[in-house]
Amino acid sequence: MTNAWLAAGGALSAAASLTHLAIIVGGPRWYDFFGAGPHMVRLAEQGSPKATLITLGIAAVLAVWAAYALSGAGLMPRLPLLKLALFAISAVYLVRALGYIPLLAATGATVGTFAWVSSIIVLVYAVIHMAGTVQLWRS
Repeated sequence: MTNAWLAAGGALSAAASLTHLAIIVGGPRWYDFFGAGPHMVRLAEQGSPKATLITLGIAAVLAVWAAYALSGAGLMPRLPLLKLALFAISAVYLVRALGYIPLLAATGATVGTFAWVSSIIVLVYAVIHMAGTVQLWRS
């Protein structure tokens, strides 16, 4: 039986991965729009491979997370350490959701609309992954 929560979580992580790939193609304005921060925007403006490599790394991690969620959903073959990985993925999403704004505030950075919106989005990701992970753990 398919775990709908993890299927949704896998789709969301895959969408986030694809969004990061689109940011690379979109260039500096996309980095800026998606809240990458002034340093990353400058790197992209300068054509630095560092911005691309960092963004590719994030996209790759999100793609692996999508694969784990889809595996937990029963839509892909079972991956190693599945339950532990899904627990960790859920935890990372939760820490990002709840920790980003306090981190920005603590460093004196501006807590703008992007910080609030992205934190709410990532909180949704966390809740969906956690619900699916709990369902998987109980089965």
